[in-house]
Amino acid sequence: MTLGKTFLPLLTAALLSLQVLPSEACTGITLKTAAGNSIVARTIEWGGSNLNSRYVVVPRGHAQTSYLPDGKKEGMTFLARYGYVGLAVEQDEFVAEGLNEAGLSAGLFYFPGYGQYAPYDPAQKSKSIADLQLVSWILGECETVDEVKKAVNRVRVVAIDPRASTVHWRFTDAGGRQVVLEIIGGKVQFYDSPLGVLTNSPDFAWQMTHLNNYVNLAPGTSPAHKLGNITLSSFGAGSGMLGLPGDITPPSRFVRAAFYQTSAPVQQNPEQTVRQCFQILNNFDIPIGIEFSEGETPTDIPSATQWTSATDPTNRRIYYRTMYNSLIRCIDLKSINFGKVKYQVKPLDKVDRQPIEQISIK
Repeated sequence: MTLGKTFLPLLTAALLSLQVLPSEACTGITLKTAAGNSIVARTIEWGGSNLNSRYVVVPRGHAQTSYLPDGKKEGMTFLARYGYVGLAVEQDEFVAEGLNEAGLSAGLFYFPGYGQYAPYDPAQKSKSIADLQLVSWILGECETVDEVKKAVNRVRVVAIDPRASTVHWRFTDAGGRQVVLEIIGGKVQFYDSPLGVLTNSPDFAWQMTHLNNYVNLAPGTSPAHKLGNITLSSFGAGSGMLGLPGDITPPSRFVRAAFYQTSAPVQQNPEQTVRQCFQILNNFDIPIGIEFSEGETPTDIPSATQWTSATDPTNRRIYYRTMYNSLIRCIDLKSINFGKVKYQVKPLDKVDRQPIEQISIK
């Protein structure tokens, strides 16, 4: 089976364009509930076209085969040990964010200019898996971060189109442990993620080091102080965060996400924490026009931020909202019998644009 007309013009062209469009700006955060459980949340951006996002419900025992760089679906074949729900882009198999019934959360984030997978070797195609299908395989295969590490080292991650952007990944298990996976120079590297923040390029270790450039930042209001014979005082609340970068580059978003999430008050229950995740990620929504150069015509979609999700691994729930509908929707994995449910794919939105509710005042 070849990739066909839908895949080549839509996905490959979009991925190639990532090198020049800064709107490919995924931002991930992690908040803790009062009980210490992790809620992981993220945005996904692409300003070039509609990603045709959908959710997929994958039962136990479902079989998939990986795409290969030659355009054929003849790579590694794998069966799902665990059922899962994923949010996919362009192709049903390309899950960008998901959660399995064992409580493992997995997601991919674009990583242009820095990632480099090992060269594709046709002699090892039976253990080769496309980077955009790694999330699908891991969700069906693993329960814990330790299992993820062992699994990834058994396979060869390859790019479907070597000209396109690479990705890196975030994995969080039900126990709250989170790691970032990057493949640079063909070498697999896992990093513990103590903050739970992830954006795009440069690499994760650089992003963590870069935070030291903002050691002066603090929540709240800076105290008044003397400058010679005059007293300087704040114009209003939030002056402790003066100098926080506001642009949409990955390093700036990493810094901003780190400070927003660490200054957020701890919520009492998972649902409150989920709502807080969405509230924080409001700050990372990208208006459709700002990533286009002067003279270019923006695409006809509402936002470069096409959807935002939050995942509760402990309670096995995944939440999302989209650029077309800001209502938060929830899929409860505990209500799904993954031994009997059929494989299914549904669009994230039933209609392209949710009508604005008219409030009647009498």
